[in-house]
Amino acid sequence: MAEMENSKDLISVLWSGADILRSKMDANEYKNYLLGIIFYKYLSDSFLIKVYDMICDDKPQTLKEALDVYVKELESEDGEELKQGMKEECHYVIEPELTYTYFADAARNNSFNREQLQKAFNNIEQSDPIFADLFADIDLYSNRLGTGDQKQSDTVASLIKEIDKADLLNSDAEILGNAYEYLIGQFASETGKKAGEFYTPQAVSKILTRIAIAGQEEKQGLSVYDPCMGSGSLLLNAKKYAKYSQYIKYYGQELNTSTYNLARMNMFLHGIPAENQNLRNGDTLDGDWPTDEETDFNMVLMNPPYSAKWTAAAGFLQDERFSDYGVLAPKSKADYAFLLHGLYHLKNNGTMAIVLPHGVLFRGAAEGKIREKLLRSGNIYAVIGLPANLFYNTSIPTCIIVLKKHRDGRDVLFIDASKKFDKGKKQNEMTDVHINEVIELYSKRETVEKESFLASFEEIEKNDFNLNIPRYVDNFEKEEEIDLNDLLSEMKKTDDELEKTQGEFLSLLRDLTSTDDAIMKSLDELIAKMEG
Repeated sequence: MAEMENSKDLISVLWSGADILRSKMDANEYKNYLLGIIFYKYLSDSFLIKVYDMICDDKPQTLKEALDVYVKELESEDGEELKQGMKEECHYVIEPELTYTYFADAARNNSFNREQLQKAFNNIEQSDPIFADLFADIDLYSNRLGTGDQKQSDTVASLIKEIDKADLLNSDAEILGNAYEYLIGQFASETGKKAGEFYTPQAVSKILTRIAIAGQEEKQGLSVYDPCMGSGSLLLNAKKYAKYSQYIKYYGQELNTSTYNLARMNMFLHGIPAENQNLRNGDTLDGDWPTDEETDFNMVLMNPPYSAKWTAAAGFLQDERFSDYGVLAPKSKADYAFLLHGLYHLKNNGTMAIVLPHGVLFRGAAEGKIREKLLRSGNIYAVIGLPANLFYNTSIPTCIIVLKKHRDGRDVLFIDASKKFDKGKKQNEMTDVHINEVIELYSKRETVEKESFLASFEEIEKNDFNLNIPRYVDNFEKEEEIDLNDLLSEMKKTDDELEKTQGEFLSLLRDLTSTDDAIMKSLDELIAKMEG
């Protein structure tokens, strides 16, 4: 409960930083400032806490205390040794006058200059390749922050003061990570259409992850791969369900550079060590990755852009990811190109879960051929229909396709979860109750009336390899038949009651006496009308 409270307090403080920028730019821009500066505070605070622990073997009461101890130690003969030790531990070193604690004091004393923060960003980026260009999206010299040097510095100073109210000293990685995830979700909600680029709603992430990790929860050294990782929230779900989460290796690729930077920050904020992160900024379909060392994974999770365009160049028919299928996903719809890329990188005993629009279940031509080959090979394990309007960037209904590399059977489990949601103001929402119902149906893997259907390969073949869910799960609710005799007697009863009530009302009116002729005349007319 206390953790929930801490998380809520942290969220409200961090979110209030957005108010400072909201009138100056749209959410898609100010998210970079807010999330970047929060991240710098996280790097600086964790650095000072570790420095204090290294020197005093304890936790500081305040960050100011940690900074003072740090300054003192740097002046001693052990100063260089401390910096060397910190570089090995954290991959970066922050000079005292570039710590967030120092900046926050300067901001409160009106002596903050954004050039110092720019210098701090540059130092982090140059300290290790894992931080390269991490703050590239934060333009501290933008006219959006105000006109002229002073106003721009003042806006950044206000933001620094606001975010300094967040107590990261007493928040563990999980609380901070959750608060960061919440903010990313809030930006997704505010930016609407653009949000699909960086965020998968938590409910969908949970279903995908729980399905892909099923049976592998106790694996030590679990590897998880998302070739369209957005802000990394889908990848990070794996640690919630794995027994040895500290050993998970994360592999992710993202095309949009700003979103890629967000994912890297998100990883660190969730306490993922640098050596367990393998993230890349690149085009997933254009060139295969990863191609050296680890190339196949225990879990593949994907929420790619729906029906995106791609080159579908003839050369891809020689690409190992696609060559077995004889045809390529059409130029106008890369859905199957993403799916086959993910399947190619799946371990033989792993599980892949991908979200795609329903069209992939029944469209013909090249897509039909690819689907048939997947079904003949037993790769498609389950198809789950999700409710409409779950995502920020599209209202179209989507489905989850679960794939396996090698298995004995070729049957397919169909689940219709399209009605499992609560209506929200902007989006529909799946609660944990809905999620658990889906997971239970998936685990049972049997036919449940109106909810799921386990289809044999022969049935699917008879349907010409069409996987449209209503062909297999009939969720039609038949309306109750109406008994006409009952209905007529109900109507007669209602008429009798109306007549009786009207009669009582008229006799009451007749009993009324009044000396006012005008009123009596009006009443007589009303009675005559009602009787007539």
